[in-house]
Amino acid sequence: MKNLYLIALCFLLSSSVVVMAQDKQVKVHQVVMQLNTADTAVWSSILGNIRNFQKVWPGNVKIEVVVHGKALNFLVNEKSHLVAEIESMTKLGVTFNACENTMNKYGIKKEMLIPSVGSVPSGVAELVIKQEEGWSYLKTGY
Repeated sequence: MKNLYLIALCFLLSSSVVVMAQDKQVKVHQVVMQLNTADTAVWSSILGNIRNFQKVWPGNVKIEVVVHGKALNFLVNEKSHLVAEIESMTKLGVTFNACENTMNKYGIKKEMLIPSVGSVPSGVAELVIKQEEGWSYLKTGY
């Protein structure tokens, strides 16, 4: 009888370990960041924020940076002083998107952007879409 109790106890303990292991699912954080200032100190700051996210949640964070308005030069190959860092971050999975409305306003063509970045039809609409999909929103700058 004691053996039966021991077998039952072992079974219960092993099944609880399996349930506990399944509960420890890794959360992938999704963050959309808005950049719309010409202040180059803010441009550098957003890259620092991204590095901090990656340090806190290594491999468990998806980041999209939506760039519009006066910040567009952040993603223009011939005007940004952060090209190498932006390209490096895209290789790590960070997405940088320029607003096509802003590009049209300033006469910027897609081929003028840093090669590794993309574009979206509307920067502000992209921010809304991401928030509707459950992404966390971070406004950078002021």
